[in-house]
Amino acid sequence: MSSRVDDDDHNLEALGYKPSFRREFSNLATISFAFSIMGLCSGVATTFNTPLLLGGPASATWCWLLGSCMYFTLGSSIAEIVSAFPTCGGLYTASARLCPSTHRAVTSWLVGWLNILGQIAGISSTEFGLASMILGAVSIALPDFVITPGKTVGLCTGLLITHGILNSLATKYLAFFTRGFLFVNLGTTIAIIIVLLATTPRSEMHPASYVFDSQGIINQTGGWNNGIAFLFGLLSVQWTMTDYDATAHISEEVRRAAYAAPSAIFIAVIGTGILGWILTVVLVLCSGPIGNLPGTSGSAFLQIMVTRMGVPAGLFLWTFVCLTAFFVAQTALQACSRMLYAFSRDHGLPDSGYFSHILRLTQTPLRAIRLATGISALPGLLDLASPIAANAIFALTAIALDISYIIPIFLHRLYANHPEVRFKPGPFYMGSGIIGWAANVACTSWTLFVCVIFSLPTILPVTKDNMNYASVITIGVVIVSGVWYILSAHRHYHGPSSNLTDAGAGAKLGVNQGNSAQELVTDVDEKKPQSGSIA
Repeated sequence: MSSRVDDDDHNLEALGYKPSFRREFSNLATISFAFSIMGLCSGVATTFNTPLLLGGPASATWCWLLGSCMYFTLGSSIAEIVSAFPTCGGLYTASARLCPSTHRAVTSWLVGWLNILGQIAGISSTEFGLASMILGAVSIALPDFVITPGKTVGLCTGLLITHGILNSLATKYLAFFTRGFLFVNLGTTIAIIIVLLATTPRSEMHPASYVFDSQGIINQTGGWNNGIAFLFGLLSVQWTMTDYDATAHISEEVRRAAYAAPSAIFIAVIGTGILGWILTVVLVLCSGPIGNLPGTSGSAFLQIMVTRMGVPAGLFLWTFVCLTAFFVAQTALQACSRMLYAFSRDHGLPDSGYFSHILRLTQTPLRAIRLATGISALPGLLDLASPIAANAIFALTAIALDISYIIPIFLHRLYANHPEVRFKPGPFYMGSGIIGWAANVACTSWTLFVCVIFSLPTILPVTKDNMNYASVITIGVVIVSGVWYILSAHRHYHGPSSNLTDAGAGAKLGVNQGNSAQELVTDVDEKKPQSGSIA
């Protein structure tokens, strides 16, 4: 065990960073973390209204299948890069190492801020969704209960504070709790599938033409054509299956990180894609008249469960769906705090490294955790302005994170033969042939396509209350961060930098403190054996 940890720490030093975390995440805990960040049943429950009530049942089933297949190419491409650069900076750090020195600072700056924006929006949307799920259950149990934006935002804030406290625990406790997330997630999903099929009379199940064919295209967008309405169904799968680079952000806490982190991403993408599609098909099959949805709770998923299983059984299983969403927020906040820690460590934040402090007692970035908790409360305030506008947080998560993913993937291919770019494949490697190229090109093209779809308002005509603010916020952050970089940040931010302060370590690695991590040319790196490949 200790030799493996030493190897991981040795490899991290070869990338220019001193080990700051305890490596408490085993293979099981890492896979469980990767599954939990997607939150299979809770992710579907949170976003099921969008495909079902905008494009119709067929949109829900086909968009999940299409989106999960394309996300398999994106997940594989991300896993390949994470395997080569297993640091808590994730793709942000990798982006700097995959382009020439003249572009490293500005590229990593852009990727870093997009990733932070996506992480923050992901936490906020998960907490917002969880708060809505809890209040929806209360409205089922207490028919006189009225859900208001104030109650939703208040509960959302309380949940955020709770997760902030839990994330302040030592890594060994976080790893211990995370091991069980996988079984709750998968067990709840399988249980819902079985119980729905068992409690729905065959005569009341929809025919295949409603689930898969043109009969299931029900356009309720108010003006968009059927094609665009159908494509809005992609939001469910894109939001549920995004943020899997979160596993990369805990890689400095993972044993055998170059193997375990990418493998966990790969396994979670496949498992979530398959089970998510089955769950979606079963929900549509048992959904009953679409005119009765989403019901008094505001959640079509919950209404289907209650209608078929009865209120007691439906709410009982719904408790575990909410618990799954609770786990998603827990893991998302952990990943976001590590990203903020890494960005502060590299002087990307105007904090003089304040948020890169590690609390000695727990060996966790407590300041970064508090920062992530506080900022994540802001996007949820959109609900006070307009519940429809608040849904933009979900689209914002997918847009910002996915763009931050494809930039390093694109750079990996664009500068593959550049003399300043030294990409040393990790154990998970699709190769330089047709498989790797096809996956990279497919996921890049797909991401650009869905970003356009998610930038569109879902309801016509467009008003200030139903406007989709996702693209506005994303472009705003890019512009503000760009202006900030030009006017000030370029003076203190030079890309991911080494924090090796020990003179012996620095001499051994042939670097000086403060040198760009991507410029490190080390004897250790040259002596490392060539990694095997997983194609």
